[in-house]
Amino acid sequence: MDLVPTRRFVYSDADLDQHEGEVIEALKARSQQPIPDQDQWLSEKAPEAGILLTSVDKVIDWARSNALWSVVCFPACCAFEFISTAASRFDISRFGMEIIRASPRQADLMITAGTLTWKMAPNVRRIYDQMAEPKYVIAMGACGISGGIFQSSYGVVPGYSRIVPVDVYVPGCPPRPEALLYGIRMLQDKISKAKVFRK
Repeated sequence: MDLVPTRRFVYSDADLDQHEGEVIEALKARSQQPIPDQDQWLSEKAPEAGILLTSVDKVIDWARSNALWSVVCFPACCAFEFISTAASRFDISRFGMEIIRASPRQADLMITAGTLTWKMAPNVRRIYDQMAEPKYVIAMGACGISGGIFQSSYGVVPGYSRIVPVDVYVPGCPPRPEALLYGIRMLQDKISKAKVFRK
């Protein structure tokens, strides 16, 4: 007895492959240069606001920097160091990051690590776009910063900064848990200097 498929797909495999290839090529064309730092204004001398606004700024910055909810994106071999950071010895929960979020909609910090290929780059950008504002990115490890030992490959993105704006870079292959904790502290310091209310 021959089995006849009960459902026919609307699009053929060739059409889907062509569409996916067009999306990847368009992203590659837009991602030839790293995204510039969005926080140049932090180094500028900002005019002081009133006492009430400054105190509100400090309270909001304190709350944001001490309640970072993270989502992990492609940890690869850096996963072991990240897992060690979340374990009892290094205890990432001291910094308000106790639960690693399963959904980007519940996260405001993306920790990127591992080799990123151009085929997966649209998905990384989609995850970043789904995160709540304000959102931050830590690039962990040589692969996350520059593509690592695979950077000369035609299929590898030379760093996550081509796809999403990166706030803190944590070098190493892989970086130790202390280095990741130092990067998190750097990000918290950066957040604590942000101005929520501006003139």
